[in-house]
Amino acid sequence: MADRIVAYALLTVSLLLIIAGSRSWMEKGFLMNNAYLYATKAERETMNKKPYYRQTAVIFFLLSMVFLLLGIAVLLNAGWLTHLAAVCILLAPVYAIISAVGIEKQKKQAEQDSHKGAKP
Repeated sequence: MADRIVAYALLTVSLLLIIAGSRSWMEKGFLMNNAYLYATKAERETMNKKPYYRQTAVIFFLLSMVFLLLGIAVLLNAGWLTHLAAVCILLAPVYAIISAVGIEKQKKQAEQDSHKGAKP
């Protein structure tokens, strides 16, 4: 009985993360990204939020997969699914770091391009 309660709780968290990830993918709602949260009010107004929404959505989807796999593992007593969940857990920070570096490179490239265009 306790296993089912834990499994349903894990599956519920997975569903909530899928909903949050879908909203981020559609660029709706609050942007839950550190780059946005730590930006000043002036930076937030000029910031291109699209890559940050995408990054947040992918992370939410990866985390939803973790909870989904763990919930199914508890329901079906399939311990091998926890290995797949561990892979998703390891992929999340790797993706976050790689995408953050990519976003910063794109931002710097856009700044350089705008400076080149401004000079006669």
